Amino acid sequence: MKNILLIGGSYGIGLAIAKELQYENKVFIASRTNENLTDLHITHIPFEALTETLDTTKLPEVIDGLVYCPGSINLRPFRGLKPESFETDMQINFISLVKVIQTVLPNLTVSNQSSIVLFSSVAASMGMPFHTSVAAAKGAIEGFAKALAAEYAPKIRVNVIAPSLTDTPLADKFLNNDVKKEKSAERHPLKRVGTPDDMAQMASFLLSEKSSWISGQIFHVDGGMSTLLVNG
Repeated sequence: MKNILLIGGSYGIGLAIAKELQYENKVFIASRTNENLTDLHITHIPFEALTETLDTTKLPEVIDGLVYCPGSINLRPFRGLKPESFETDMQINFISLVKVIQTVLPNLTVSNQSSIVLFSSVAASMGMPFHTSVAAAKGAIEGFAKALAAEYAPKIRVNVIAPSLTDTPLADKFLNNDVKKEKSAERHPLKRVGTPDDMAQMASFLLSEKSSWISGQIFHVDGGMSTLLVNG
C-alpha cells in the first residue's frame, strides 16, 4: 500500500483523486479545510499552501506519491493586468508548489520510486486570449517538471496533467449555467467539458506502477482541444 500526499483535496479535482485512491492507498490530504473529507478513508493535515510550511512530522517517513492541486483561473485582458496579478498566479501555481516539493523531498527519495503529479493547463501550449497570467504560471510548471524529472531520474518520476476547462468549483463562473456549459462543450472535439473524474483517473494511473516507465511528460487531458480541429 502506497503513501500518497495530496496538497489540496477538499473539493474539485483533489477530492476526486482522494476518492479514487482512498481504498488501495494511505492518502494524506494537506489543505485549509477538511470539508467533504469526513467520510473518506484519509488523514487530513491542516495546511495553507500560500503562507505555511508543511509539517512533515505529521507525514510518514516514506511518501510514494505527491499531487499538488492548488491553482487559479485568472482570465483578464493583458492591458488590465498589473504585475501583482502575475506574481499572485505564480505564487499559487508555482512558488508554493516548489516549497512543498522541497519540504517533502527527503520523504520522496526514500521510496523505491516515487511519483509527482502536477497540473498545468491547455493554455500553456495554446495561445489563448486573456490567459497571459495563468499561461505564464502553468508554463513554469511544465518546464520545471521536465527539469526535475531529469535531475531525479530514476528515483522520482515527475509528470504533468494539462486539462482544458473542467467542471470544478474553481471554474464555476465559466460553467454556472447550461448555456455556458453547452458553448464550452462545443469548443472541444469530444463535445463535452472535463470532469474531476477524468483528471483523477489520469492522476491515479501516473501514481501507480502501471506508469513506472513514464516521466517528464505533459498529458493533455483536454477533450482533444490542444491537438484536434473541431469540424465545421
